[in-house]
Amino acid sequence: MKSRLSNSRQGKIRTALLRVMDANFNRAKEALRVCEDISRFFFQSRAVSTELKTLRHQLTRILLKFPATYREWLEARDSARDIGKNRWIRDAKKTSFRAVWISNLKRAQEALRVMEEFSKVVSPPRCYDFQRMRFALYELEKKGFRFF
Repeated sequence: MKSRLSNSRQGKIRTALLRVMDANFNRAKEALRVCEDISRFFFQSRAVSTELKTLRHQLTRILLKFPATYREWLEARDSARDIGKNRWIRDAKKTSFRAVWISNLKRAQEALRVMEEFSKVVSPPRCYDFQRMRFALYELEKKGFRFF
């Protein structure tokens, strides 16, 4: 079946998809790293910190299985013209490490869900990888919360 979309339109769709995946990949990795550091330095929990580090590295391995090169990811990125970059940070002041922990876990879970949904379009097997990671993070949330 021949696509009804022009090559130009297909290229724009692919670029938009790569931008969504790239933004959420970075969002998830950064949030996982914040939680990893809280686990390491605040909780002093080797187990939770190691699990978060493992998830962070696993996320990179999953993204490397996508049908795009690193160059394509970078070329699709357009941080300078991102219409969402100048939003006010609503949670600029956190009152505790607990609040930082929770907001970053939620941020990572949301980013994983976005990647799960968008991967269904270009790489359906990856959606299950993101889903497994998201559910693993739900369990880690419970483990880490006992430290508060």
